[in-house]
Amino acid sequence: MNVNDEYTVRIEKLSNLGAGIARVDNQVIFVENVCPEDEVKVKITKLNKNFANAKVIEILTPSQYRIKPFCPMQNVCGSCQIQFIDYNYQLELKKQIVEDAMKNIGNLTTKVNDPIASPETKSYRHKIQYPVSQTKVSERILAGYYKPKTHEIVNIKYCPIQPKICDDIVEFIRDMAPKLNISGYNEKLHKGDLRHIVIRYSSFNKKCLVTLVVNSTKAIEKYQKLAHLIFEGFVDITGVCLNFNKQKTNVILGAETVCICGDDYIEEKILDKYFKIGADTFFQVNPKSAENIFEYVKKEISKYNNPTVLDAYAGIAAFGIVISDVCKNVVSVEENKNSIKKAYEALEINNVKNVELHAKDTTKYLQSIKKKFDITILDPPRKGCTKESLDETLKHTKEKIIYVSCNPATLARDLKYLSENGCTVESIQPFDMFCHTYHIENVATIRV
Repeated sequence: MNVNDEYTVRIEKLSNLGAGIARVDNQVIFVENVCPEDEVKVKITKLNKNFANAKVIEILTPSQYRIKPFCPMQNVCGSCQIQFIDYNYQLELKKQIVEDAMKNIGNLTTKVNDPIASPETKSYRHKIQYPVSQTKVSERILAGYYKPKTHEIVNIKYCPIQPKICDDIVEFIRDMAPKLNISGYNEKLHKGDLRHIVIRYSSFNKKCLVTLVVNSTKAIEKYQKLAHLIFEGFVDITGVCLNFNKQKTNVILGAETVCICGDDYIEEKILDKYFKIGADTFFQVNPKSAENIFEYVKKEISKYNNPTVLDAYAGIAAFGIVISDVCKNVVSVEENKNSIKKAYEALEINNVKNVELHAKDTTKYLQSIKKKFDITILDPPRKGCTKESLDETLKHTKEKIIYVSCNPATLARDLKYLSENGCTVESIQPFDMFCHTYHIENVATIRV
């Protein structure tokens, strides 16, 4: 096998990163933008020691699960990788991705349940983060998602997976920014004004919070003017913020955010609890699917009689607050101080008295106490937990760990470690948080 060789292959399944898997003479080939059961003609683009990469030249016999994408930009935008696959079959593929991770990484035989579908498969994405740039000749502002595996922006005018008002706000900014002499950001030269447009949308009251990420350290007049124009232009915008990011980095938000007009948050409701979501607050992008997860976790915890619970990597303490009425007390630990500030506000709004907040790293907090909890909820970032945090969790948990994860690979790795240290993985329940992508959220219940 050599680069540029062509083969006819049948796609067997998807990898954990959404690429199709085929084989030629037992050599694994990864192919982008295909569906299992597709018969395709491919060209080898890269050879590695244990596998090859290939691109599709022609779809010879399409899979029965192939459909026409509802977004005309699907084939160029990097946001919805598998929108051309029937939604119910997407769920089957995601279950297979989780099963493969548990078997191959976690060495686990725990049954993976059927994924719980998202209540909405369009307009579900309620956090939008568009990078911004500018064309060289016409100096037109571009804002949208990146093309796959590039930093080339696809100028998105209409995105059916997010609420329409987000398209309208971005179009307004595209139009107004040049009139105020606000330029798009040039990533290579680290020049230009506007780096990102970030919008949070509330499924509860349909309001928006807009944050302009600027290549600056202060709120100069033209940025403030744009913020006021946006705020005045849309009745459903609660506030407009500026975030300052001068760093040469792919990290979207800088350390400082100021609210120029209105409020620096939107309100969201999960089950019967209310929350304030700020520009830099972690909160699930699909609130209705997230509500299914919260309900599932609360049901698991309610099986115990008045338990004590540790809510680790707590964010704005959403889990802690939602489950508070079936618990004796909850300790929510989160190192982001802005999130803890929003958590205190949520405690007051919901009149919750039995949740204790700590602005601290989870591992350091656990190392500083002797107390044990009946149940621990782990909701770490995509990279998962460290061995130190898992060790401390085991020391401080009596009955059960509930692990919420957005990454099957790191979840499988961490479940393997817990299993090797005396735990039993009882169940794994996937939830479809990111429709039309290969991503899948999971909740694992582990008996200590």
